[in-house]
Amino acid sequence: QVQLVESGGGLVQPGGSLRLSCTASESIFRINVMGWYRQAPGKERELVASITTAVTINYADSVKGRFTISRGIAKNTVYLQMNSLKPEDTAVYYCSARKPFSLYWGQGTQVTVSS
Repeated sequence: QVQLVESGGGLVQPGGSLRLSCTASESIFRINVMGWYRQAPGKERELVASITTAVTINYADSVKGRFTISRGIAKNTVYLQMNSLKPEDTAVYYCSARKPFSLYWGQGTQVTVSS
């Protein structure tokens, strides 16, 4: 069982930045894929960014060039740096951890982009 705790969400104006953090209960090097998803009201949960143990990174087209996923110096932390935020980025952001036979989720953190 992997426990994930997100932090760093909040209210930001359009064009602003936020950095989300995800702390796992074990080393992320033992987790095949760490990811960030988001879910806006009335919409399905969607992948925002992911990073594998081999540091293969993927981004949703809607966030390419604005968001950056990275691993922290601590071996159990993943970040999502979000720049040039837009109102359509407003959502609950979830951290995920995928192992061969299991998928784990954090509790989510709210990001609201509004003036």
